[in-house]
Amino acid sequence: MATPIEFTLFAPYNKAATLKGSFSDWEEIPMEKDDRGNFRTTVELEDGVYEYKYRVRSKSWFLDPDEWVEIIDTYATDINDSQQNGVVRIKDGERIVDTYVWQHDDKWLPPNDELVVYEIHAADFCGGIGDSISRGSYKALTEKLDYLADLGINALELMPVNEHPGDKGWGYNVRHYFATESSYGSTAELKHLIDECHARGIRVILDGIYNHSEDKCPLLLIDRDYWYYHDRHYPDDADNYWGPEFNYDRYDENLDIKPAWEFIGDVVRFWVSEYHIDGIRYDALRQLANRDFMKWIAQEARNTAGPKPFYNIGENIPDDSSIAAGLDAPMNACWHESFRYHIVGHICGDTFDVEELKKAIDGKRDGYLAATDAINYISNHDHPHVLAELGDREILDDAAFQRAKLGAVLLMTAMGVPMLWMGDEFGQADHENPNAECDVQWSLLENDRNRNLWEFYRGLIALRKDNPALHSSNIEFFHENPEDKVLAYIRWNDEGTRLVVVANFSDNFLEGYEVTDCPHNGTWHEWTKDYDLEVQDNRLVVDLGEWEAQVFVS
Repeated sequence: MATPIEFTLFAPYNKAATLKGSFSDWEEIPMEKDDRGNFRTTVELEDGVYEYKYRVRSKSWFLDPDEWVEIIDTYATDINDSQQNGVVRIKDGERIVDTYVWQHDDKWLPPNDELVVYEIHAADFCGGIGDSISRGSYKALTEKLDYLADLGINALELMPVNEHPGDKGWGYNVRHYFATESSYGSTAELKHLIDECHARGIRVILDGIYNHSEDKCPLLLIDRDYWYYHDRHYPDDADNYWGPEFNYDRYDENLDIKPAWEFIGDVVRFWVSEYHIDGIRYDALRQLANRDFMKWIAQEARNTAGPKPFYNIGENIPDDSSIAAGLDAPMNACWHESFRYHIVGHICGDTFDVEELKKAIDGKRDGYLAATDAINYISNHDHPHVLAELGDREILDDAAFQRAKLGAVLLMTAMGVPMLWMGDEFGQADHENPNAECDVQWSLLENDRNRNLWEFYRGLIALRKDNPALHSSNIEFFHENPEDKVLAYIRWNDEGTRLVVVANFSDNFLEGYEVTDCPHNGTWHEWTKDYDLEVQDNRLVVDLGEWEAQVFVS
């Protein structure tokens, strides 16, 4: 039985629009504009799947005045990319995205302060060298979740999964904000991936691209300057211009709305409610540059998520702690880019500066107030793996893996939430390249060094998750020796859990090294080498290898 289904296109200052689709043999159906700027029409449709698109007389300055253009629905939840049509599904007389039934909404999910985040690109994580699973799909990624759970990961940060041009690339050139990248699989397969993450206690954080659009986003064809700045918002920052930038300052007095706020608000509410995501990483906040909007959109996301834990994470390069620190901060956390910069420089031997090291490890010195304010990482999709950084300096083989372990200890014991970039955990050594396939090289796990690094990370992740001292913001540096390049610090919580890290940033083996002023006497257990040690008179004596960090748990 056919049911009236309404089609709506918001184009408030355009003169005319029509609808056409498989339900009309692609003949145009006139649309009428209401007093809120929406073109509307109703079509009698039976349950099924249909393709459609709109024609609209454009208001964009790069086209002829009032030129007719064909566009995909700006709110389309599925795209036939090859035909450039929107896809609508009707079931029981209603629009649906798909028929997926969630199975694991009742599962416990970890709070923000206990997270260990793993950044991943869906297309490249599976199917690389040594992997029997096909590459580049939500389904393949779902098959790898047990690997991530075994590693100890409890938060998956998915690089963009919105529909973008072509089947390759990292997805930061978003064209369709409500549709998922069709080359990765169906909407139901993406939901199944998220559901299976929840079944394993893994939260899902989505990479949200709300500062700019790809050049052929339908909004640009409708009325470019209604949603976007006419020119670059930062004409002096050409290297960081990736496409037309949303104008969050524009206010439409006639309709009493801020157009960019309205659209991205709908986008965020849709993804949180429809896909049950547990956080958003907001790309390039420096380019977005409207703190009132940041605060509003983060609150919209939290309100939509309801009582479950949610994490709003901002990327602002260079990092800006005011994005996350304090009651008036718009975000829950900020990517701690300066952590990566200083830690990589130190484990590569480029420098040794005690104050810079302390500033990186103790986020409070960088303005981050709480442990959840800072997301620490040594590499990510924008930066090389640490073994690539070391290789560029001709630090190879055992020496490189030893320094990678030093970095891993600092990452997992610093104040803040740790994040790994896929392949970090077993020593992949790639440089970043958004225009090429960067497959995870699973065959590396067959090598002793790589497998040993994986086991080291696995243990550290378990320590990070299980030790409450590492969930706090408490940290104190009690020993520093610039001559021998040794730094020691303690982490603790109010219930008496304590953890001490002693790190050697030199090429020298320090036999019988004496760490003075250790805050607590008694028996400590060294985690990396599994031995007990007695601390007396606040003196900790240890054989400390070159480029080694030891971790003592009380």
